[in-house]
Amino acid sequence: MTVTDENRRKRIVWRACHRGIKEMDIVVGTFVKNRIALSDEVELLELERILDIPDQDLLAWLTGTQPVPDDQRSPLLQEMLSARFDETFFGNPE
Repeated sequence: MTVTDENRRKRIVWRACHRGIKEMDIVVGTFVKNRIALSDEVELLELERILDIPDQDLLAWLTGTQPVPDDQRSPLLQEMLSARFDETFFGNPE
């Protein structure tokens, strides 16, 4: 059975928002929701790869307590880890 593109995108968003650590649900989920509609095949593959990384590793890289290993580096991961997490990222409620 072939997974449709729409279902694949929904699955990626669901995985991004249900990570296991609430802070990572918010950070990864918001990042993915903000760009999933415009992601091409290459970016979808990279998002799926990033979602396979354990929360503890992503959190350590995000907070800078550990460097990102060379074999995990990618422009998309760097963009996620470098995102400015304020009202411009989450949307201004006013």
